[in-house]
Amino acid sequence: MATKKLFGGRVLVVAFEGWNDAGEAASSAVRTLHDDLEVFALLVMDSERYYDYQYTRPTVSFDDDGSRVLSWPTTTLYAPLVPSSRGASISNDSRVSDSGTNVGNVYLLLGVEPSRNWQTFATEVIDAALAADVDAMVFLGAQLADVPHTRPTTINVSSENSAVRGELDVERSQYEGPVGIISVLSQAAESADIPTVNLWASVPHYVQHSPSPKATLALIDRLEEIIDVTIPRGSLVTDAAAWEESINQLAADDDDMAAYIGTLEQARDAVDSPSASGEAIAEEFERFLRKTDGDGGAPNSSSHPGPSE
Repeated sequence: MATKKLFGGRVLVVAFEGWNDAGEAASSAVRTLHDDLEVFALLVMDSERYYDYQYTRPTVSFDDDGSRVLSWPTTTLYAPLVPSSRGASISNDSRVSDSGTNVGNVYLLLGVEPSRNWQTFATEVIDAALAADVDAMVFLGAQLADVPHTRPTTINVSSENSAVRGELDVERSQYEGPVGIISVLSQAAESADIPTVNLWASVPHYVQHSPSPKATLALIDRLEEIIDVTIPRGSLVTDAAAWEESINQLAADDDDMAAYIGTLEQARDAVDSPSASGEAIAEEFERFLRKTDGDGGAPNSSSHPGPSE
């Protein structure tokens, strides 16, 4: 797939740990990019200003010398190194053309969702993006959903920007309700005339453990199409297969779980069927709800409010 022109220049890819990051899928996707690309920290957000340490605590670890080191929660904006001058600051000559190897244009924003001063946080991030001449922003998120782990991970793509919707052939989100920092930043970016697109992975809510490499892999697959960067998968393919097999083994020993997964598979297959109409999809979903209500809900399930924007 050819790169869309709105994402052929400098692109900032964004993910946050926390509420927007079921199964650590979104943050792991950006961390994969960070590990592969040649980037440096352009901006580190003030931890004292944006984080409540009783809510997001610092961590302690040992460095290579055996000394104890404190790591404070924060968010970092990474910029690409100039290919002709490693370690130098960004120059106006560092753009690369829409050639299918857009790595010199990829910026990253990765960190922990802030716990306070969101409007000030958003202003600082957008000011930094504007100063770096960022042309577009891609927001990654992941939410818990009623989806089977045995089927391809659903990636919901949406945008508030009409030009982006036209070029990527995606819809505008119809979600209303509580949101995370991603939605705040997305709205701030659009107000600053930076086009945005949102990619959300659906993670099975009955899988209690993190991470979810299958969802991370799906986000990377879709992201790669949009920003025109070939992203090495590393061990993600084998990790995703092992993750799925581990859940299969759990389900094999739990009849209730296996039956519930089978119900989810039927609902998903009905939606994905080429002959499925909107009415048929709605009827299948209603049958699914009636069955789960009659059975008392999913085995071992819990409340899982997941933002879809």
